[in-house]
Amino acid sequence: MPTVNVGRDRLYEALQQHYSEEEFDELCFDFGIELDDVTTEKAIIRKEKHLQEDTLEDEEIIYKIEVPANRYDLLCLEGLARALRIFTGKQGSPTFSLSSSAIQKMYVQPETALIRPYVVCAILRGITFNQARYNSFIDLQDRLHQNLCRKRTLVAIGTHDLGTLEGPFTYEALPPSEIKFVPLKQRMEFTAEELMDFYKSDLKLKKYLHIIESSPVFPVLYDSKRTVLSLPPIINGAHSAITLQTKDVLIECTATDLTKAKIVLNTLVTMFSEYCEKKFEVEPVEVISSDGNATIYPDLHVRSLEVDLAYINGYIGVSLQSKQVIDLLNRMQLPSEATIGSNGKSKIKALIPPTRSDVLHPCDVVEDVAIAYGYNNILKTLPRSLTQGKQQPLNHFSDLLRSEIAMAGFTEVLTWILGSEAENFWLLNRKHKEHTGVIVGNPRGSDFERVRASLLPGLLKTMGHNKDSPRPVKLFEVSDVVLLDNTKDVGAANERHLAALYCNTTSGFEVIHGLVDRIMEVVGISNAAVGDTKGYYIAPSNEPEFFKGRQANIILNGSCIGSFGIIHPQVLANFDILDPCSVVELNIEPFL
Repeated sequence: MPTVNVGRDRLYEALQQHYSEEEFDELCFDFGIELDDVTTEKAIIRKEKHLQEDTLEDEEIIYKIEVPANRYDLLCLEGLARALRIFTGKQGSPTFSLSSSAIQKMYVQPETALIRPYVVCAILRGITFNQARYNSFIDLQDRLHQNLCRKRTLVAIGTHDLGTLEGPFTYEALPPSEIKFVPLKQRMEFTAEELMDFYKSDLKLKKYLHIIESSPVFPVLYDSKRTVLSLPPIINGAHSAITLQTKDVLIECTATDLTKAKIVLNTLVTMFSEYCEKKFEVEPVEVISSDGNATIYPDLHVRSLEVDLAYINGYIGVSLQSKQVIDLLNRMQLPSEATIGSNGKSKIKALIPPTRSDVLHPCDVVEDVAIAYGYNNILKTLPRSLTQGKQQPLNHFSDLLRSEIAMAGFTEVLTWILGSEAENFWLLNRKHKEHTGVIVGNPRGSDFERVRASLLPGLLKTMGHNKDSPRPVKLFEVSDVVLLDNTKDVGAANERHLAALYCNTTSGFEVIHGLVDRIMEVVGISNAAVGDTKGYYIAPSNEPEFFKGRQANIILNGSCIGSFGIIHPQVLANFDILDPCSVVELNIEPFL
């Protein structure tokens, strides 16, 4: 879970009450968060530098508080203090509104579809910063970038001093050589190309360069005078940098995911609009897309969600009246009212503010009721029915099979379920089977672009990395592979496979053949004549990963469940294996 560092004294001031450490720890527990550690800013620095100096009495006390990963409104002191004040009854839930003043416009050019197609904007008018508020504003952006924004890959936030800019604004995508500006904290003008090289030595920014550096166009925002606001997701321009004297803040979020961009924008404006001259009022911006459609952001409308009272009581295990549930939800920033459904049953209509993007389903409302009621206050009861858990038959059978193969002298390995396309197909000479594999969308690297369709690549890679081990080497694995299956609702299905490998100065084909016979013996399947539909037999095969004439299919009850043979020399060379190997791979699910 994310951890938020807040100064104790400033937090208590915002909470309008002072607590002992034990009292605040209990308050956090009641609200569903956790006081993880109590330290100081200098102690954190000393810990990072492995220094052993004593803590000084005048150092500010820092509370490190763990918050749920989906509660983005708790990632800053402002949201955390507001939530706790509402929870303790010191204030009601705020109402957010859009101002009716003249609306600034942001025009989106069609080329942005090639790189980051979405942008959303808002303005905080008449905001008052001091050093603590400014630091909190920057920290919230950093936490959102690391959390919801997935390290700026999905959303990148830019904040600007609107007083230094002149609308309307444009969001464009241009070749990097055509973009020139002075970046934040610099005095010299750079082209976007030069910035890519310049920031490769920057510890903070170099990890974001890969997001756009291979693109032929870079996203960029301009005002009406062609002043660069930012080069997302890398850096803002120095011209519009925010200071403590800034009164009007333009917030822009460029994104590849529009839903997350709207959540990020809503989080920023709802947290810091309390410092505006008109409290909790936000000035909207009209975003005009390349096809001429206009949308007003931010979207601060209040959603509603109806939940049966019986559903709430049943899941928590309590007997609450409608008024009690309404009071509990009010403490969790979910103003509510009692209604009667068309079936005559009592319902609770919860109003979900823009700060609570985590509420998506009636069970989320139930969770908030349970938190406000107090988990320790729920009476413990015996379950109405008793059940006894046990292994799934397939898992139990897999464990028995592992024991038998281990007793045959083989060592079990556990390999990655994700791999490269080359390992799964090309290196095995299986180019014609590429259509059977599941492709991973947006993989972190080429080593994780396919879900394995076979256990052989893992065994061969393991052998290749242990080629100096004393011979013979006998390895096996019993794990799942994933194959495309149009009959499944997700388009793919798991299959439990067994694979074993024997490597020595000779091929050991007879050892693998013997293992197949042993597996059939312990499973209780008898040998059959070729063509029989009962029992098992082996038949010639023509798999590209094996030697021709030194391989066979395993036929069980008339269907092929696997194959075994001597690995082709080209495949051995592909995996850097020097000695001959024989392997078997078969689907064990038909045994059940």
